[in-house]
Amino acid sequence: MFLFIYFTNIQFFLFSSRANARKYYLCKMKLVYNYLCSIEDFRMEKKCLHKLSDILLIGLLTYLSNGEDYEDMVLFAKTHKDFLKEFTDLANGIPSHDTFNRVFSTIEPELLRQCLNSYGKDIVGTLSEKQICLDGKKLRGVSPSSRGNKGLYIVNAWVSENRLCIGQKKVDDKSNEITAIPRLIEELDITEATVSIDAIGCQHEIAGQITGKGGHYLLSLKENQRGLYEDTVCVFKACAAESVSEEWEYDHGRYEVRKCSIIKAQDALLDEHLKVWTDLKTLVKVEATRMIKEKETKEIRYYISDEQGLSATYFNALVRGHWGIENHLHWHLDVTFREDNCRARKGNAPENLSTLRKLALQIIHEQNDRLSLKKRRLKAAYDVTYLKKMLT
Repeated sequence: MFLFIYFTNIQFFLFSSRANARKYYLCKMKLVYNYLCSIEDFRMEKKCLHKLSDILLIGLLTYLSNGEDYEDMVLFAKTHKDFLKEFTDLANGIPSHDTFNRVFSTIEPELLRQCLNSYGKDIVGTLSEKQICLDGKKLRGVSPSSRGNKGLYIVNAWVSENRLCIGQKKVDDKSNEITAIPRLIEELDITEATVSIDAIGCQHEIAGQITGKGGHYLLSLKENQRGLYEDTVCVFKACAAESVSEEWEYDHGRYEVRKCSIIKAQDALLDEHLKVWTDLKTLVKVEATRMIKEKETKEIRYYISDEQGLSATYFNALVRGHWGIENHLHWHLDVTFREDNCRARKGNAPENLSTLRKLALQIIHEQNDRLSLKKRRLKAAYDVTYLKKMLT
């Protein structure tokens, strides 16, 4: 009698565990699916055989499963019919690659960007006390032979601590990041967050916009701001640093030392600079020494910030954190998702597919195991159970 009750309890526990796992899996899928379903179908109702949400979901799942193009989306749907039945209708069969092409070419990029932004905000929550890195990336597969910003150039907003993309803005043709950055900042709630930007974003109008929205800035300073740059270089030569922090890192045969020094701007700069740059409080200098095998390279970078009363260790971490957008977003889009190999060039397809890759990247990032992101995509293609686990 005791053994019967014991094994019955075990069976009940296993059944409950499977039920709970399925419940959480369906909740996560429902969350993602609801974002995609929230996009209003722009097509003529009576001339469409497939739901817009089904097409978008298949595209997302294809990117999670190591796919790259429209043919891969068709192949994924054909080989995962039972899996898709839980969430899609597909009453008229599998969409063709021409259907995927038409949809992603004509859908407004703003609609998919809203899904990306909403998903990131739901995970991150408030951006207060977070570091938001802004940086641009060109999709070279759209216009391989072009130079500069011609083709498709996108400025991304990246939360360093959470490794999540929470926004993006396309750079207009015959323009540059200076015009796209203010439009992207305007869409973000940056209250009490620190926004870090490369030298192209080191403009006093952008600094004023950030502080005006309740945020803080850390701007890379180079010779595009000649007067301020030259004075900052002289300041660090003539004045003793208020605080100094040194960090080192060793990884894959690369040894790097980063020494950060800070000085109060009010004690060192002329009034002409302090009047132009809104709330400029701190000057930052980072000396990076890198040793790869027997080759040593040195680089000195300067930054300006409106924050004060903080240590050099804090600013050293911010400077290091800014490179996360290159290492954890742009690098993975190029290497893990092979974004530059994508030849989708018609209409809005390049921008929409880039947004879908970023959404897939964020879902893959949440998977907690020892596999690389590239191997996670590959395993999801081989193992439907792992794909479901990735979505829980």
